[in-house]
Amino acid sequence: MSQSSKAKRDKRKKQQGKRPFLRLNAQQQVQNHAVLTNEDGQAVAAIGLQGREWLLAIGGQTMGNADNPVPMLAMLKHLSNVQEKEGRKVNLEYSELMQKLLDTLAAEAGQTADEYLDKLVSEFETVEAEEGAEGEAAEGDVAEAAADAEAAPADAADTDGKPQA
Repeated sequence: MSQSSKAKRDKRKKQQGKRPFLRLNAQQQVQNHAVLTNEDGQAVAAIGLQGREWLLAIGGQTMGNADNPVPMLAMLKHLSNVQEKEGRKVNLEYSELMQKLLDTLAAEAGQTADEYLDKLVSEFETVEAEEGAEGEAAEGDVAEAAADAEAAPADAADTDGKPQA
């Protein structure tokens, strides 16, 4: 090493500006890319990008994260449709980046962006309909089991004293 290397290094450090300290628990800011607002203009739900991770926030709380935000966008669109069916006025807006991601995935599927998003939204609607049907069936099963329990004798023991399953 040359004798002037330390002097050069010190001179270079002085010319550089001061760097802010990086805090240990400092989180990166979340950049909103899709926002669902109600008629009062308040954000009901949002999709944001924090670093390289997409976050879904509903009611001010983070509900989940993912690498691909398009299914979360479909969820917000479905939520928007449900709110409008209930008579509430909501507005869903999303960024150009979100639109580009949607366009790219739709092109890979050979569809337009609107068709692709509607297809994803319809998947949420079918899941919701199936859960509703399962809930009705489960209520019927519970009533049936209760009726069977009343009809069965209280002492359900086998001849050798072991309970039956």
